[in-house]
Amino acid sequence: MEIKRIVEAILFAAKQPMTCKQIQQVFPELERPELDDIQRAIAAISNDYQQRAVELKQVASGYRFQVRAELSRWVSRLFEEKPPKYSRALLETLAIIAYHQPVTRGDIEDIRGVGVSSGIIQTLLEREWVRVVGHKDVPGRPALLSTTKQFLDYFNITKIEELPTLQRLDLPVDDTPQQLQVTSEKQKTNTQRIQTG
Repeated sequence: MEIKRIVEAILFAAKQPMTCKQIQQVFPELERPELDDIQRAIAAISNDYQQRAVELKQVASGYRFQVRAELSRWVSRLFEEKPPKYSRALLETLAIIAYHQPVTRGDIEDIRGVGVSSGIIQTLLEREWVRVVGHKDVPGRPALLSTTKQFLDYFNITKIEELPTLQRLDLPVDDTPQQLQVTSEKQKTNTQRIQTG
């Protein structure tokens, strides 16, 4: 019970998601519980919050407390600062990177049919939603871009496979560029390439 209370306090006070290993490191060395004990504590805490307005959520970077999605529109009124608005071009670029990663700027331009400004790529890099994971073995060696854990955390998912398919987004397939119709097999291959690269 004491471990559970300590883990709950740690997660509540943390400014960012925490993994079981990170939680374990907070304990003094002689009092450090096993990772299995921490995992059991997290499961128990999560269960305790089933009917609460906040939940213990696992995202790509670890576990965090957050307001339940269905209540966020009320809570957001507490904050005067409006969330940043992103241009359609930036969101399209981000979507292409997420569904086709790793991709080059040229790949993105081929899919969108228009140029991609340096400012858009820079904004995505500064927000730490994308990162350079390598360079394509072609003349000029353009950078290969992929999404990050921060991207997954922001969109409240643990892995890239949790992104909705284009069919689930209810996009009219006829109006969607053929390059955007990504098969799950291609996504899986690209994801494996990122993880092993």
